[in-house]
Amino acid sequence: MDATYDVVVIGGGAAGLSGALALSRARRKVLVIDSGQPRNAPAQGVHVLLGHEGVPPRELLATGRAEVTGYGGQIVTGTVTAAERLGDGRFRVSLADGSTVEADRLLVATGLVDELPPVPGLAERWGREVLHCPYCHGWEARDQAIGVVATSPLATHQALLWRQWSDDVILFLHTAPEPGEEAREQLAARGVTVVEGEVTGVVVTGDRLAGVRLAGGREVPRQALAVGTRLNARLDGLEGLGLETADQEMNGFVIGTYIPADPMGKTGVPGVYVAGNVNNVVDQVVSASAAGVRAGAAINADLVAEEARAAVAARRAAIAAAPPGHIPGEVTDEEFWDGRYRQSEKIWSGEPNAALVREVSDLPPGTALDLGSGEGGDAIWLARKGWRVTAADISGVALRRAARHAEEAGVAKQIDWQRHDLAQSFPEGAYDLVTACYLHSSKDMPREQILRRAAAAVAPGGVLLVAGHAGWPAWQQHDHPDVHFPTPQEVFDSLEPAEGEWEVLRSEEFERTQNGPDGRPTTRTDNVLMIRRR
Repeated sequence: MDATYDVVVIGGGAAGLSGALALSRARRKVLVIDSGQPRNAPAQGVHVLLGHEGVPPRELLATGRAEVTGYGGQIVTGTVTAAERLGDGRFRVSLADGSTVEADRLLVATGLVDELPPVPGLAERWGREVLHCPYCHGWEARDQAIGVVATSPLATHQALLWRQWSDDVILFLHTAPEPGEEAREQLAARGVTVVEGEVTGVVVTGDRLAGVRLAGGREVPRQALAVGTRLNARLDGLEGLGLETADQEMNGFVIGTYIPADPMGKTGVPGVYVAGNVNNVVDQVVSASAAGVRAGAAINADLVAEEARAAVAARRAAIAAAPPGHIPGEVTDEEFWDGRYRQSEKIWSGEPNAALVREVSDLPPGTALDLGSGEGGDAIWLARKGWRVTAADISGVALRRAARHAEEAGVAKQIDWQRHDLAQSFPEGAYDLVTACYLHSSKDMPREQILRRAAAAVAPGGVLLVAGHAGWPAWQQHDHPDVHFPTPQEVFDSLEPAEGEWEVLRSEEFERTQNGPDGRPTTRTDNVLMIRRR
């Protein structure tokens, strides 16, 4: 037994083992804790279980245990003395031997406790000749002399039900209320004898039930007795989980208690699931097994969702911690930038870049291509100035956000938002203005190649504007000597311009004020290259 598990299953009956089997096959680390005292242990066989009709209960459980351990599940014989939910949402389970285990989820499949009528001798014959379910035992008791010991208004229904398997059925009224006239008529019509008086004991001959003894001393021969027990959810040691029980009713009469849950076994306590009789007191082995499989699948799906959330958070944290221009391992460029934008509803100020405003304000509007458009600040500013803009970015998150901002600004019809990984694809057409402001990404981004394509997209007489950082900001601690911030001249040379093809309008560094992570303003050095195609 290890210290931690994905799931601890409390109760190793049909429901618990079926849930453990589903979870083990899902490659979960599973521990089953079972006391080794199944409710149906006294019965000779399990019935109405397709493919296993009549199999002895312990043989069925032994087979189930072998199947669970065959997939890596662990099983320990023990009694749970305490269970509690920890502060991090996990659970600690304590056993009678003093050991403890922790788990992310719990499956409670502890079954129920049968509360028999306080008739001397009944408990000793329980599961042998003292029976509760005709579908479980009716065939074996067929054509025998059957007695029904009444303890509730449901006794009439119980007697009529057992009449299906024998024409010799006696209803002992015992402590049940007097049947009504209609019930009396039904019993008489079906040949069920009604005997007044309280049952005070059973008659046993040669270790076999021979009859019942009434309060006046009369003995009535019977070979089998059917009793309606009170069926209570077994929750010993689980009080610390805060599970609440509810009354289970049948035809308006309370027959026991159960733990409410949704159809997949999820209880009101986060992380705790239930299956089998602890959730439905009338479940038979086959339906308890099915409930265990459903709960196991639900638990696995719950863990999958939690693991996905954790993975997303870890990835976002890695992205957030990465310095500008660097992408964590195993994260694509698109994922990196989508993650950046998902960090907040607003990454940038929403204002256009200062270099764009300074250099473009006096240009006559025409067609513009905005590369690396982000949340749309530059593209929306250009559209407001009368430009027809094609805006391209690698992040679908940013583009959807930018389109919403453009709609709010009333310029949506003037902007065509396009998703491009500029290393792989590029907007078509020729433009009067092409801007590439702060087009920085991973160190592997072919920036020079992209800028050459940007220059090629400038129409005759049009302008290319490239703005970028001249170095790291003052607050950024870094150890990336491989990162180079090119000068405007280096950017121009990388375009491989033909002689006399371009007129240089601006090529210089400039300083601007930018707030650091702590909100305090600092001075940052950037540069700009603006050229016109002749």
